[in-house]
Amino acid sequence: MIELIESRLTIWGGDLTALPVDAIVNAANEQLKGGGGVDGAIHDAAGPELVQACRALPEAHPGVRCPTGEARITPGFRLPARYVIHTVGPVWQGGGRGERGLLASCYRESLRLAIGLGLRTVAFPAISCGAFGFPVRPACRIAVETVVEALARDDALETVLLTAWAGEVRSAMEAALARLLKAGGSQ
Repeated sequence: MIELIESRLTIWGGDLTALPVDAIVNAANEQLKGGGGVDGAIHDAAGPELVQACRALPEAHPGVRCPTGEARITPGFRLPARYVIHTVGPVWQGGGRGERGLLASCYRESLRLAIGLGLRTVAFPAISCGAFGFPVRPACRIAVETVVEALARDDALETVLLTAWAGEVRSAMEAALARLLKAGGSQ
C-alpha cells in the first residue's frame, strides 16, 4: 500500500506558480489580502483578480476570511493552476499552543476541498516554514504524514506535490518521506 502512495506523492523543488495542476495551495494570512513569500508570489502571478476573489469571500470573524488551520478556494486566474486553495498556517509560538495540530489541519482541509471538487492534482508549499517560523523538520514531517494519511484514505487524488525551494526544506521533506517509507507507512 505504501508503494502506491509513494508513487502519488512527489517532493519537487521549483516554482509553485508555474505548475499546471488542478490546484496550488497558498500559505496565506487570515485576511487573504496577499503578503510576502509564497503568498505574494501567487498573488503576483495570478493577477489582481485573485485579490478581488479573496475580498469576495465571507469573513468568518471581523477581519478574518480564513482562520488558522482552515482553507478556502478561489479560481487561479492567470496561473496555470485552475484553483488556488488558501490556507493559514500557525505562527510558531514554541509548540504549546496547538501549532502542530493546526498545521496538520491546513493540509487536511486543503485536501478535503480538493477531493470535494474532484481535483486530481494538488501542489503545496512548505506551510508555516517561512515568516511564520515553524521549525522546518517537524513541519515537513507533519506535511508528509498528513498527505500520506489522506492519500491512503482516498484514491481520487492522482498526484500531490510538496514543493520546496530551500535546500533545508527539501532535505527535511525527503527525510520525512524516507523515514515513513522505511517504517512501512506506520507512524
